[in-house]
Amino acid sequence: MGTMTRAQFAKLLQDGLNTVFGLDYKQYPEEWRHCFDVESSKKAFEEDQLVTGFGEAAVKTEGSGVVYDEAQQGWTARYVHETIALAFQITQEAIEDNLYMSMGSKYAKALSRSMQHTKEIKGADIFNRAFDTNYKGGDGQPLLSASHPLVGGGTYSNLLATPADLSETALEDILIQMRKAVDDRGIPLALKAKSLIIPPDLEYVAHRILRSTLRPGTADNDANAIKDKGIFGSDPKVVTRLTNASAWFIKTDCMDGLKHIKRKGLSRKMDTDFDSGNYRYMTRERYSFGWTDPRTLYGS
Repeated sequence: MGTMTRAQFAKLLQDGLNTVFGLDYKQYPEEWRHCFDVESSKKAFEEDQLVTGFGEAAVKTEGSGVVYDEAQQGWTARYVHETIALAFQITQEAIEDNLYMSMGSKYAKALSRSMQHTKEIKGADIFNRAFDTNYKGGDGQPLLSASHPLVGGGTYSNLLATPADLSETALEDILIQMRKAVDDRGIPLALKAKSLIIPPDLEYVAHRILRSTLRPGTADNDANAIKDKGIFGSDPKVVTRLTNASAWFIKTDCMDGLKHIKRKGLSRKMDTDFDSGNYRYMTRERYSFGWTDPRTLYGS
């Protein structure tokens, strides 16, 4: 267990410094909150169970019996909560002898900043791993896949059929694909796009596509159909920690989709060691990030 001592802060023990910097930076608002629905938990893990309705009704001929159908149970999505924690220890002498700042309170704030950073990484990883077959959901497929199984038979895709960079055409293609989505018994769903989720690299491209009055990047005098139809009710959600500069995503209004489940909220603790006099600070929380229904996200 490392301990922060006066030797690590020698400059802070002497007069003559103009300022001390490096701890107080502005932060982006919590970006993960724009992408995930928040729930609470009182258990070690949570499970979401898929059950289906019925398929197409059959024609009943006169005098014959009615056709019976059966609802079915499908796969299960499990959310296992992680414990996220960080602490530091600093000697009593280092706190007493520094001349420039309240070290305990300053570094306690730095703990909170690190915890927020970690939560942003955990949330962004759902998107960063969305195409990775090493990270599978309850249906045995990654979040974005061309082979999501349907309980009633067959598969569906929430991937753009031909991978493409973000453009007006690519957006229209995937919106058309969403329009044809079906449930696990093949009944069409009225999915709607809620938000476009992008890395910082696509922020200005997305703005031109969504905010241009006429079709962006062309000499055509055509209306910008995406803007005119009000497909997206808000500006794109920029997630700073997305690692693929060309990947982009559409979050839909599908229920039970992207979830952040909170088991224990952020807590802080401070005490002193009786023998050494060292001050110890710790922060801790428990939560999980994941998804249930893959129809919550489309992308390329």
